[in-house]
Amino acid sequence: MSNTQLILTILIIMAGTVLTRFLAFIIFPPHKTPPKFIQYLSHTLPAAVIGLLVVYSFKDTIIFPYPYGLPEIIASVVLIFLHVWRRNTMLTIAVSTILYMFLVQIVFI
Repeated sequence: MSNTQLILTILIIMAGTVLTRFLAFIIFPPHKTPPKFIQYLSHTLPAAVIGLLVVYSFKDTIIFPYPYGLPEIIASVVLIFLHVWRRNTMLTIAVSTILYMFLVQIVFI
């Protein structure tokens, strides 16, 4: 890829990202009530996405041979405990990810 093509590709990707971020604000301005279907989606999609992420995270977990899925279980319990205790999403994600990596790479080799 030439430099010109690379710059054009980056600009197109950037424009697409900006457009998708601001399109909702253009279509549904603050003074206008969004349709009922959009309101429904805004309430149900976050839980659906979290459910999808949980299923995706555990889909390749092997529970019968050693380590019996212990790194995933331990990291998940810590994640749930931290989130209930502190209600800080960034702290929860950081600590549980670091703990999981530590368990997988050092403890359960």
